[in-house]
Parts: sequence; structure tokens; C-alpha cells
Amino acid sequence: MKTSDLTKRQQAVLKFIRAFVQSEGRSPTLAEIAKGVGSSAVSTIHKHVQHLMDKGFLVRSHGKGNNLVVASGADGDSTPSRSLRGDPRSEMTSSVRIFPFCGDVAAGSPILPESRALPIEVPNSIHRQRDELFVLRVRGESMVDDAILDGDLVVLQRKGEYRNGDRVVALIDREEVTLKEFRRDAKGVWLVPHNPELQPRCYAPQRIDIQGLLVGVMRSC
Repeated sequence: MKTSDLTKRQQAVLKFIRAFVQSEGRSPTLAEIAKGVGSSAVSTIHKHVQHLMDKGFLVRSHGKGNNLVVASGADGDSTPSRSLRGDPRSEMTSSVRIFPFCGDVAAGSPILPESRALPIEVPNSIHRQRDELFVLRVRGESMVDDAILDGDLVVLQRKGEYRNGDRVVALIDREEVTLKEFRRDAKGVWLVPHNPELQPRCYAPQRIDIQGLLVGVMRSC
């Protein structure tokens, strides 16, 4: 598909993201995209970003923050790269490994033990030969400004230590599982949503058990 085949609003979103990344050195939040293209509905921007990802014009960096980047070949009227997902031919040429799918990230739903987990394929563009990975499905919109949407599959890695700014899945009071940005200070452990309608919350360290570090996202179609 060519950029000329996109709707005018999708073209505007893509153009804004490209210009923002070039000038700011980071990808914009959904709220910044909405403001940049003159939209008052962030939920509509969610859909435009998802369509651009589905069509291969945007991909995720899978680095810290899981930033959106413009795909190779998406700068003009040429077929964009779909190396991260969506093109069976590209997925066949990458190294696919099997990791456990352990259920949903949702309040009141602890992560399933791996003995009950289902196997799921994760492409090399995400796993990059990492070990100790598992997959969860996102429920809710607490991380929409990271372009992580309800129904997405998140790939996580178990680690011994986590740094401020990491996106993690945390178990609260051994009952509630949530995907948030991790921060620690003298007050305790902060779990920070990336949704302007939600507020960060601080917990005593003993109430929080970090389950894994976000290393990639797969859109569930």
C-alpha cells in the first residue's frame, strides 16, 4: 500500500509523527498527536495509529518505552516495511520461538503458572534471543499513550532488577496484576499509567512484586 492510499487524517497523523520524531528525538504521545493534527478525540487517534500499524507504516522500536517509529519505506509512495508483523513472508524468514501465554493483565487476575499456560509464537524482532520471556494480553487502557491498546499481547522478560522508567507488569498485594511504568523513590514504589485520565499510585515496596519487564508488543487481530 502507498501513502497516497491512506485517508487524509491517517496521512496527517503519519506526517506529524515523522516530523515530531525528527525534531524531538522521541515519539509523541497520543495526546500530542491529537493536538498536532487538530483532533479533540484521543480515542480516534488510537484508531488511526492502529490502522497505520496494521498497514505497516508504523512499527514499534521495542526499546525502553516501546516507542512508535515510522517504518522503513514509509516516507514516500512505496510499500512500507512489515518486518515486525503482518506479512507471513517476513515472519517466515525470522527466528520464531515458543513462549508461554499466561493470560490477561487485569485487576483481580493473577498470572497463570506456566504449567497451565498456552504456547505462543514470538518472532525474532521481539525476542532477540532473550530468555525467561512470557506473554500476556492487555485488558484496559492504562497505557494508551504508549500506543498499548486493549487486546494487545505484551511480551515480558523476568529480571532480577528494574530501573525507573521501565514498563513492567506488577503484582499488587498478590492479587491484582497491572501494566505500568515503574518508578521508585523515598516514598515507595510508584506505578505510573500512561493515560491522562488516570493518576500514578504509590505503594509500600513489600506490596509490589514485579513480574516482568516489557520488551515488545504484538497486536492481536
